[in-house]
Amino acid sequence: AAARAAAGGGGGVAEELHKLDLRVGRVLKVERHSEADSLYVEEVDLGEPTGPRRVVSGLVKYMTAEALLGRRVVLLANTKPSKLKGVESQAMLLCAFAADGSAVELVEPPPGAPLGERVVFDGHDAPPEKQLNPRKKLWDRLQPEMNTAPDGTARFQQLPFSTPHGPCKCASIAGGAIK
Repeated sequence: AAARAAAGGGGGVAEELHKLDLRVGRVLKVERHSEADSLYVEEVDLGEPTGPRRVVSGLVKYMTAEALLGRRVVLLANTKPSKLKGVESQAMLLCAFAADGSAVELVEPPPGAPLGERVVFDGHDAPPEKQLNPRKKLWDRLQPEMNTAPDGTARFQQLPFSTPHGPCKCASIAGGAIK
């Protein structure tokens, strides 16, 4: 995998990158989950006419609700909705995790990227799947090669998470994993 990544390689699972529907959002509301101390329940605006989505995330031990509120974020928007401790989560918030586990930061879109804008990878911008099939475990196969560059740019192998306004980044984590 390292040799493929160093070469900016594709092939294999990379051919399925376009199936991910990564979108720009803004966190409108954050509450602690009533039945799980380690979970937040967020309302996130993806610029959709149906209104904000509910997202359940396990970020309580990494950041305060105040640190999340109002932040622009990148979400995996085509996961199958699933219940976490009785609350339906309709997307997945992406974060960078330091290799040593010492820090977690949000993956943030570039300034100017509008809510709902799709985040793509160069050469992998075909239409996404409406909803990922959980049995195919596409995210589970792609995620291990999601990482942060030395400057904090979020990427798959060497391909940056991109919008027409520029790449998505985390504040300071280099060489981390995107989850």
